[in-house]
Amino acid sequence: MTFKTQLASAIMLGLMGLSAQAGELTIESWRVDDKALWEEHIIPTFNKTHPDIKIKFAPTAPTEYNASLNTRLSGGTAGDLITCRPFDISLELFTKGQLTDLSQLEGIKNFSDVAKSAWQTDDGKATFCMPMASVIHGFFYNQDIFKELELAVPNTEEEFFAVLEKLKGSKYTPIALGTNDGWETHQTVYTNIGPNYWKGEEGRKQLVEKKAKLTDPQFVAPYTQMAKWSAYMGNGYQSQTYGDSQNLFALGRAAIYPGGSWDIAYFNTNAEGMKYGAFKPPVAKAGDKCYISDHTDIGMGINPASKNVKEAEAFLNWLASAEFAELYTNKVSGFFSLSNHSINVTDPVAAEMVSWRKQCDSTIRLNAQVLNRGKDDLETAFWNAGQAVVNVTAKPEEAAAKVQAILDK
Repeated sequence: MTFKTQLASAIMLGLMGLSAQAGELTIESWRVDDKALWEEHIIPTFNKTHPDIKIKFAPTAPTEYNASLNTRLSGGTAGDLITCRPFDISLELFTKGQLTDLSQLEGIKNFSDVAKSAWQTDDGKATFCMPMASVIHGFFYNQDIFKELELAVPNTEEEFFAVLEKLKGSKYTPIALGTNDGWETHQTVYTNIGPNYWKGEEGRKQLVEKKAKLTDPQFVAPYTQMAKWSAYMGNGYQSQTYGDSQNLFALGRAAIYPGGSWDIAYFNTNAEGMKYGAFKPPVAKAGDKCYISDHTDIGMGINPASKNVKEAEAFLNWLASAEFAELYTNKVSGFFSLSNHSINVTDPVAAEMVSWRKQCDSTIRLNAQVLNRGKDDLETAFWNAGQAVVNVTAKPEEAAAKVQAILDK
């Protein structure tokens, strides 16, 4: 083979290589556990209507994702589509020019302001990731125990504590919750029952805009309720872990479990045969407007360095469709599509929890946006406050004041 022939062959192979790559997308993600879901369900479903766009799901271990992704983005080797964590981590990527502004993408119109808030600039003018899924907070209850003790699902705080009183006199632990790990008292209790007091987004935005303080009544009130819970928790709850609480409820030894929709998959797997349902955080009195923590968790954006932007946009618009919403919600029990589509949810507990969106206003976890910025110890302060209140080692007002002191720094 002459030099000219070799050169021509090399050029041809190069062109063939480029041609083979055209229309191919690589997805960066930390969701290693979802690899089979993407390869066996999501991508094949997308390819039924987009057969020319090939997709590779290439996850990195969750603990390594942020650092690895930053290295690949900086080195120009990152994939076309970036799975986005909520709030500041993704905002930093957008600020550095490593995520594309999606504000004008057709699919964005299918999401509420709350759903988009996790992936927007502070002024809300730019949205840089397509919202994918959220988790919803609430209470799980053992239906057999409720039936045995003739208990009704509580709608108000008075009804809630009446149920706890009846359970206290039975052989069952009323509330499956421990304070050993700390985070549950904040993320699955305070930010679960709290939105009914601070009126969801209204109160959260007042904190962000410094028009309210955690020492105000609407933010102290959840701690006041939590201070009453210790009377209904199991012996030694101070050393009870998150896993212990899951087991206590899954084994049918506790009647009520405050948690999040992500727990559905655990109970469906580890409490086979247990009949359980979910109820939303009880309101102060009958007729009060209700609010739920519908926390944004996963989004997806486009790497500006991608050579396949049109294909990436087509995929993100499909992520905003009713077809993806129903597929993802039913395949990943407890993670709910954030789009406005009406979908059929097959898991009965998941269906109950997502139905709350039609009855209540959604909000996100209180300190997830802006408030944590530059204050690494704020989340820990919330954990400590929740532990102290439930352990009855601090009064609600004292706990709130300690967290506010971090915000005031």
